[in-house]
Amino acid sequence: MNKPYAKVVVYGSPISKSNFKLFNTQGRAILPYNSGKYHDRYALYEEEIAIHTRAQNPNLILTEGLIAILKVYYKSEKRHPDTNNITKSIFDGIEKSGLIINDAQIRKIIIEEFYDKENPRFELELFGESSFKMDYKIIERDTPVNKLQYSPPPNKTQNIINKSEVAIKKQVLKDICSICGKIIKNDNYITADKGKTIICKNCLNKVL
Repeated sequence: MNKPYAKVVVYGSPISKSNFKLFNTQGRAILPYNSGKYHDRYALYEEEIAIHTRAQNPNLILTEGLIAILKVYYKSEKRHPDTNNITKSIFDGIEKSGLIINDAQIRKIIIEEFYDKENPRFELELFGESSFKMDYKIIERDTPVNKLQYSPPPNKTQNIINKSEVAIKKQVLKDICSICGKIIKNDNYITADKGKTIICKNCLNKVL
């Protein structure tokens, strides 16, 4: 008796579903496939996954709970889709092939990210839980390797800087008396106008 197992390998740069959505006049997200435009790419990719899946696993249908091991190979370390979003794209195609009934069958999953400039692809293995179980561990490296550092996109970086500048300005204004303009130390002040006005106690004594 064959154990419940399947493997799928699809070559080409994996793509994310979220990058190819359009919206109709009612505001609902749609995924076109015959518009003749760039947005057709996702639907065509989904079809490609389905075709390769069925060709590599003829006459096989997995109906039980599954463990998935997904290895995604990108062309570049710096520019590629969010790997967490890639899983939806891949399992949509796998489900469409008929290999699985529903992607809700994936009860455990490990995703690994790799880089292969010459052969970008994904490799997916599916194991039926009736015959297989997952056992993994994380161990400390004997010799540390170079860190793969991540940074926010330029527009997000600027937003962070802008927010920091605003926070600093608010803090500076908070520490200055609204009447004399001097810096207030040791919380020696009172507030008015719902905290918008700050008056040091020296100015308050003069007014009183």
